[in-house]
Amino acid sequence: MKALTLAAVMATSMGFTMNATAGMDPYLENALIQVCKSAQADDLGDMRRTIKGYHLKEKTVAAKVVCNGENIVNFAENAGAYNTASHLQERLGGSEITDLANVYAVNF
Repeated sequence: MKALTLAAVMATSMGFTMNATAGMDPYLENALIQVCKSAQADDLGDMRRTIKGYHLKEKTVAAKVVCNGENIVNFAENAGAYNTASHLQERLGGSEITDLANVYAVNF
C-alpha cells in the first residue's frame, strides 16, 4: 500500500499552532494517518472508533482532513469506500442537489 501523505489540517481548529519550519506533532500525524486509513478501509465502525479514539469530531474530520492531497470524502470515494465517504459527507451537512429534470422527466 502506498504511503499516505497528509496536507495541513487547519491548525487553529485543532487547537495548536505550527510554524513553517517545525514538523507536525507525531501524535497528530499518527492520528491523521489512522483516520485516512480507516476511511479508506470502508469500515464505518472502525473509522468512527478511530475518530473518537483521537478525540476528534466527525464534522471537523469531514471538513478539514486531507489525505494524499484530496479531501477525505473524495479520498474515500476514490478508494471505493462509499460507506465511509457517504457518512462523512452527511457530517458536512449543507444542502443536497436534486436533478429535477431527471425526477420529473416527461416522455412524448
